[in-house]
Amino acid sequence: MLNFDEERFLRIQTGAAELADRFDAVVGECLEKGAENIYFLGTGGAAILMQPALELLQRESRFPAFGGMTAELSISGSVNLGPRSIVVMPSLSGTTKESVALLEQLKARGAMTITLVGHAETPLGKGADHVFLNFAEDDTSCESFYLQSLYIALAVMKHRGECPGHADIVTQLKRLPGLLLDVKKAFEPKADAFARVLAGSDYHIMTGAGNVWPEAHYYGMCILEEMQWIRTRPVHASHFFHGTLELVEKGVSVILFKGEDQFRPLADRVEAFVPSYTDRFTILDTRDFPLPGLSDTVRAMVSPIVLATVLERASAHLEVMRNHPLTTRRYYKRVAY
Repeated sequence: MLNFDEERFLRIQTGAAELADRFDAVVGECLEKGAENIYFLGTGGAAILMQPALELLQRESRFPAFGGMTAELSISGSVNLGPRSIVVMPSLSGTTKESVALLEQLKARGAMTITLVGHAETPLGKGADHVFLNFAEDDTSCESFYLQSLYIALAVMKHRGECPGHADIVTQLKRLPGLLLDVKKAFEPKADAFARVLAGSDYHIMTGAGNVWPEAHYYGMCILEEMQWIRTRPVHASHFFHGTLELVEKGVSVILFKGEDQFRPLADRVEAFVPSYTDRFTILDTRDFPLPGLSDTVRAMVSPIVLATVLERASAHLEVMRNHPLTTRRYYKRVAY
């Protein structure tokens, strides 16, 4: 595979997968201390990666689960955010300015804080009540953060008696690192063609529904815009028909991500509409990838993780194709803002 280190990938994703038992213990401890709600926070892309876990809890658990912008919460606070809140904050660097500022406020309020970081000797790596360290870099962090946050949501449900199949689900999830490597290998022959679609337009409409919508949002904003300077319009598939459809015409690139949860019909609706109005329509569907040993339920849960691992392969080809390394920035962490 192009510019890919299999051993490094497996080491990082296995590191995330093996955190399951500790997440279970920490969440149980927080609940025993009287936790009454949970916040999945973060800044930028890391916050987006928390959304599938947050929405899983909001749909399937009666335990109150909230999201939000760290920068806004630092200013306004929330009547729901206090000493009986579990707060989960991811930051690969461990130094994200907005998250560091909010962590200091959370500690003053007595909230139960959990940070997910890639580096220990950092403010977020040292300042939380419970720090989960799993080294990763930009090309491997998505899968790691998606999985860690999913473990947290599942642990909440388990301790509340809302996830009777928890042990089997976790057993299946621990197989993910090897399965994801197989997915990468299967997609590699198609990665160049997908990258050519991305490189072939300076504007893409990117859409999806359910737990893969955050990946459409993340990939458009954090990879194509930040790392490749390609303009995108991420839009949820349900919102697609309330404005964005009027921008679809011949020559406009529309990219649809399809997962396997109950919201797939919303993506089907986009798929039925778009080909009649543009000649540039691309679909990336997690159903195209075998994941032996995973139940339909778990396949649905991990759809955003599968998309993230596939899109990394497309990105690897894209940066070479455009002679634009993914590490190149004009402003991000380069100028004052």
